[in-house]
Amino acid sequence: MTVKVHFVATDGTVSEVEAAPGESLLEVGQRNGQPLEGTCEGQMACATCHVIVDAADFDRLPPASEDEEDMLDLAYDATRTSRLSCQIMLSEALDGLTVRLPSGSRNMQGR
Repeated sequence: MTVKVHFVATDGTVSEVEAAPGESLLEVGQRNGQPLEGTCEGQMACATCHVIVDAADFDRLPPASEDEEDMLDLAYDATRTSRLSCQIMLSEALDGLTVRLPSGSRNMQGR
């Protein structure tokens, strides 16, 4: 079984990619050429893997942890449906997930 994910670029272009259950959205996005920096390599110490989850899909995700919410406060262009892609573990229940890439990012590690 594979999970389909739709990435919507800032210009509106949609890329459909396939992932294996258990992979993080960050890993899948990076492997498929999406501009998800992930400076901290998934350690939840930056917000450079921030994505905006489609409102129709947002309630399918487990709630964000308090630590993730704190990092999202620092994310560029954060919205009510913002999440860190390193914290979204894909499963069959998330098949068809749509996420939008924000217009920019802030590197909180200063690199």
